[in-house]
Amino acid sequence: MSVFSNLLRLARTAATFHRSGALDIALEAANAPRQLRVLMRILAAPSAPLGLRGDPSLPPLVRALTALGPVYVKFGQVLSTRPDVVGPALARELRVLQDQMPPFPQAEAEAEVERELGAPVSELFTSFGPPIAAASIAQVHQAVDASTGKLVAVKVLRPGVERAFQRDIDAFYFFARLVEMVAPRTRRLRPVAVIAHFEGVVVTELDLRLEAAAAAEFRANSADDARFAVPEVFWPLSARRVMTTAWVEGTALGDVDALIAQGQELERIGVLVVQTFLRHALRDGFFHADMHQGNLKVAADGTLIALDFGIMGRIDPYTRRVYAEILLGFLRKDYRRVAEVHFEAGYVSADRDLEAFAQALRSIGEPIFGQRADRISMARLLAHLFDVTERYGMETRTELILLQRTMVVVEGVGRSLDPHLNIWTTSQPVVEAWMRDNLGPKAALRDAQATLAVLARFGPRLPAIAERALTRLVEADRPAPSAPGAKLGAIVAAAAGAGLIGVLAGAGLILLML
Repeated sequence: MSVFSNLLRLARTAATFHRSGALDIALEAANAPRQLRVLMRILAAPSAPLGLRGDPSLPPLVRALTALGPVYVKFGQVLSTRPDVVGPALARELRVLQDQMPPFPQAEAEAEVERELGAPVSELFTSFGPPIAAASIAQVHQAVDASTGKLVAVKVLRPGVERAFQRDIDAFYFFARLVEMVAPRTRRLRPVAVIAHFEGVVVTELDLRLEAAAAAEFRANSADDARFAVPEVFWPLSARRVMTTAWVEGTALGDVDALIAQGQELERIGVLVVQTFLRHALRDGFFHADMHQGNLKVAADGTLIALDFGIMGRIDPYTRRVYAEILLGFLRKDYRRVAEVHFEAGYVSADRDLEAFAQALRSIGEPIFGQRADRISMARLLAHLFDVTERYGMETRTELILLQRTMVVVEGVGRSLDPHLNIWTTSQPVVEAWMRDNLGPKAALRDAQATLAVLARFGPRLPAIAERALTRLVEADRPAPSAPGAKLGAIVAAAAGAGLIGVLAGAGLILLML
């Protein structure tokens, strides 16, 4: 897309925000620097005729995003996962964007199903009902599978949403680069990386085979979890633009009155939500990253049911350990260890003062722990942590932000069920159990076995690798006239070869001992 087209779309966006009253709100919430505020107002004023009116009954920001279309609505939903960018208050407001789009016609949905699955709807389903929920990317229909007679949920992408996404994502990248250029201090928040994260989320949602795979993986990981369920994917009735899962009966987690009327134990469910999220994040490194009340149901027997797997989080084993140690450090008020973890992980530069950083972390934890148990807030702790790490030059890590934001949402869900929920005592058993399993002697042995397994896969190639390393070592030791830098290069290569030989020798000794 040309620069002119991107500028035109940016001007229309600014004008729409201006007409809806959302421009100043968004700039203030994001703590936008003066240069960016000036730029947006310059774009907004002359472009007023390009602005869209939207629904005046909606809050200003929600009104602006819904007026601009499905891709902007989805962007708002993803920004609700980034309180570090838009601020906690605006992040909460953006969460109402779930299911705010009008449904598209039934005939278009059925046509999409027929194109994707290669057969008439009447052959695939004995019934195919009207849409029961419509969101920015897709809508859901209740149907009955003709081959099994089972009640299913059929998710269908909006017609043309892929083209709209590609058009708008180019404009988003253009704006992010412009922001970094005119307001350098925003680079810590990595605006381009935020758009890249958004693109990754939506790309998954635009290919429902990927969402179906995420649902299947999540279901497999949690198959043995008590009182937690994920609906089964019906693969023969799923394709790129259609996904079919088992229909699940349950009460929406946000309908507290209905849960009480059913005799559900709200306190137990609140604990279950928090501990289930932590268990998936730490144990599996794969977690539901959009665990608001609209994506959770409670079955009659008290089982928690997860829905909508378009936004999932994934973290590697080392990041899981860092996250667990930070949480446990705060739980135990071991602020020096929390500081050390930040330094060890490279989140804070090694030239910073460790003791001063630990003192700053204590200033976060102590005021929070001094409150009543039911007022201790993970959200407040994380908000303060963002402030401190910014002062110490920590770059925003998208995967950790997503994990932390989900923890904040989960806390809110738990407190909506039990206002007296103690987030720390609820979290501590899961975190400590994970630490025992992953930092003790058994974990060290497991890591050693995994390392040997990798070496074993390269077994046939190890002799050739060792021979090349020895050859370089001999050549480096051979006297020969050379340029000043060549001798240094040879020594470095020899040292690398010696190091490799040491690794291979060590691996061999371990193998002999087993």
